Amino acid sequence: MTAETPSTPPFRDASLPFAKRIDDLLSRLTLGERIAFLHQFVPAVERLGVSAFRTGQEALHGVAWMGPATVFPQAVGLGATWNEDLVRRIGEAVSSEARAMRARDDRVGLNVWSPTVNLLRHPLWGRNEEGYSEDPALTSTIATAYTRGLRGDHPVYWRTAPVLKHWLAHNNETARDTSSSSVRPRVLHEYDLRAFRDTVVAGAVAGVMPAYNLVNGRPNHVSPYLREHLRAWTDQELLVCSDAGAPSNLVDSEHYFDTHEEATAAALLAGVDSFTDHGTDGSRITARVRGALERGLLTEADVDTAVRRQLAVRFRLGEFDPDLDPYADTGEFDTPAHRALAREAAEQAVVLLRNDGLLPLRPGVRLAVVGLLADECKLDWYSGTLIHRSTPLEGLYERFGAERVDFAEGVDRVRLRTSAGLYLAVPAVDGVPEEAPDAEGALDPALIAGRTDLPPLTADAAGTELALVDWGGGVLTLRAPDGRYLSVADDGFLRASADRPGGWIVQETFRLEPSAAHDGGHLLKHLGTGGYVCVAADGVKVAGPDPREAEVFEPVFTERGEEAVARAAAAADVVIVVAGNDPHINGRETEDRTTLRLPAHQQRLLDAARKANPATVLALVSAYPYAVDVAGLPAVLWTAHGGQAAGTALAGILAGDVSPAGRLPQTWYAGDDDLPGLLDYDVIGGRQTYLYFEGTPLFPFGHGLSYATFAYSDLRIRREGASPTVSCTVTNTGAVTADEVVQLYTRAVAPSVPRPRRALAAHRRIRLDPGASATVTFELPPEALEFWDVIQGRRRLEPGAYDLLIGASSEDIRLAATVELDGEPGTFRQVCEHGLNAADFDDQRGIAIVDRTRAAGDAVTPEDGDTGELLFRGCDFGPGVTRLVVEAAGEGEIEVSLDGGPLAARLTVSGSRGPYDQRTFTVAFTADGVHDVRLQLRGLVRLAHVGFSG
Repeated sequence: MTAETPSTPPFRDASLPFAKRIDDLLSRLTLGERIAFLHQFVPAVERLGVSAFRTGQEALHGVAWMGPATVFPQAVGLGATWNEDLVRRIGEAVSSEARAMRARDDRVGLNVWSPTVNLLRHPLWGRNEEGYSEDPALTSTIATAYTRGLRGDHPVYWRTAPVLKHWLAHNNETARDTSSSSVRPRVLHEYDLRAFRDTVVAGAVAGVMPAYNLVNGRPNHVSPYLREHLRAWTDQELLVCSDAGAPSNLVDSEHYFDTHEEATAAALLAGVDSFTDHGTDGSRITARVRGALERGLLTEADVDTAVRRQLAVRFRLGEFDPDLDPYADTGEFDTPAHRALAREAAEQAVVLLRNDGLLPLRPGVRLAVVGLLADECKLDWYSGTLIHRSTPLEGLYERFGAERVDFAEGVDRVRLRTSAGLYLAVPAVDGVPEEAPDAEGALDPALIAGRTDLPPLTADAAGTELALVDWGGGVLTLRAPDGRYLSVADDGFLRASADRPGGWIVQETFRLEPSAAHDGGHLLKHLGTGGYVCVAADGVKVAGPDPREAEVFEPVFTERGEEAVARAAAAADVVIVVAGNDPHINGRETEDRTTLRLPAHQQRLLDAARKANPATVLALVSAYPYAVDVAGLPAVLWTAHGGQAAGTALAGILAGDVSPAGRLPQTWYAGDDDLPGLLDYDVIGGRQTYLYFEGTPLFPFGHGLSYATFAYSDLRIRREGASPTVSCTVTNTGAVTADEVVQLYTRAVAPSVPRPRRALAAHRRIRLDPGASATVTFELPPEALEFWDVIQGRRRLEPGAYDLLIGASSEDIRLAATVELDGEPGTFRQVCEHGLNAADFDDQRGIAIVDRTRAAGDAVTPEDGDTGELLFRGCDFGPGVTRLVVEAAGEGEIEVSLDGGPLAARLTVSGSRGPYDQRTFTVAFTADGVHDVRLQLRGLVRLAHVGFSG
């Protein structure tokens, strides 16, 4: 180590602890320099030799947005592997590539915004692809593995610094920046916080990113939970990075604060350390911070706290110790090992949902591979650029030989005839670059404009036959014969210019709207702009939103997709129908799905294949579950979009080279009627996810079949110390080597409050040769059986009987035993002493939790200002009370009854000057002993607390 000299300031002295070095550097920064550190793009401080820095590098399943990189399966596919060792190795590969890419391009960041640990509570969420599971235990296990891989194993320096997304209770894109998730305390602690908590406690997390939405009426970016929970879980300095544009949303869309100075100050005080707003321009954020300082809303110490957290990350990344950083200027990129890992991950992500013996395919079989995704390797918004590419068709060509595989994509072939009798035509071009300028890597791919270096479409007598696909809901893509999609650039002209649909606002989707004024005619609406297509002298363009300016088209179909599929299917021994979604259409960031059903176009193709050939395999390649009629289908598989090796992996599974062992990370419901409301975050009251769902799913959580069979035996439970140890023997009774995922679930037999039907406590993915056995052992910590006691405001293990269930899925239980556990008995609500916090209810109907003040606290209100009910069980009034005291704001009525009996008290809430003007209201009320208390709320009342006296 080098001793300090006049030319070596303490912050450069590697012999000193990071904390002292950070103190020294902070002391050398001017106030203006420190304020500048609060924006995502931190300028260099050249006088101190401190480099520029930015927070945020997308790396969800590979380095994204920075050009070519290894692309692994989507996050939901990694969740389907149930394999934390694999996911850790993927994290190592991704962070290694980030280091390698940064060595040649310093725009690549090392503060990676990944993984996403939002729970997949609702399968219609547009960003389902980004999460790992609906289960908090599985999510935290996979997320912890990925963050450990991203961090690296050096005791001091980190390879990359992972930030968890998106804090908190974020499962809807619909009104995502203005909607509030109503999360009762039990759901908050047992479900939404748990995935974050367990991952943070594991110690490989650098920070979190708050989500756009509000929770209990308060924006996540000013949530007291950041301080009360997140920072209480660890002694490590965690960096909280805002989501893009969210600081401005506090005023602009959410109207939570009157001024940006107030909003910025509140976010900083709540714990936001880095503000991602206005792109690379930090001037507005710094101006807001200065304004907040001038108004006394912030102190310099508040600014220093945030800067200190950012510097802690930068020091851990080795920025100030380049000679000691073991990861400096290193990193493997696109190595054979990374390619093999991408294939292994894609293979392990495949879930065999159904099989009557048709799979694996027999040698020499003749195949028809059909469907809209049969020759696709789809990327999502958070994918890197493919270096290698494998589609299902290519994988099957390679595995079975192209001469034994026929292909029918199943697109509708169409020409669009104008009112003048001409047809839309794609001009022939030569010598045009394959990719548009700036397409390879960008800090924000949303800023890449459409191509204008190609000629726009015209109309002529012959026209061009286009490939039309309806992705559901009438959302269409149109593709030219050369494979390019019709797209609209900033100049409004229609060109065959896009390699694939994509972009923040997709410019490659259209809708054919029937024209009432023209029999058989249609208007072609461009969905990206909302304008209608017209034919002008200088080319085909988008005119505007007025239908009167639109051209009237007649679609002339030369072939329907099901016709081509039927021909190919009839000539084959086995048909593989590859169906699913395009990750940029009908279900993506900013857009939730509207149904679980397979799009009608793809249903037509599936029906045609089944009719022509009963030996039909359905391979679903999608970012989310579908509700599909699988009756009569010999085999069904699902995989998320599997990255660069997806096709090779799927072919290997179909051929039996690898036995499938993926497991569903979320429930596949049988239909839309089984789903809760998209904004219903009460998983307990709404009986949501496998934890509480009481219906019959299409396929249950944890489900997945194998080409082998497995026997479970010798369940043993050892009780030494506080944590029971559970073990069993698993034997491969099949004829092939295969993986099995052994799953341990728990269930409280006679709980005092609603508890999960069963909850995943642990799992293990093991590989066994035919005839081989393995002993699988799980340690069951008591906290896995605890619940959040709203009466005591903490977690509690309830004494009593618990079922321990081991099996191959949440519904395929092979071994079971019941154990009696000591715990802590419950208590009645001591309402004379503590009263009732309104949000600590046992049950509710029509109630939303809202913010008591902008800074902290909860209240409750009827949804939509109508009527709502609250139930509080086991309220102990002791020898008796004579008065009820309510703290509430707003306007409305509150009625009180006991044990479902008659009205016991009614009071009117009025005179409040606003939603946070909590006032005290008193009414006569008598009760003694123990009762259940029911409150009925009417109107715009916001109830915070109910007390009792006398």
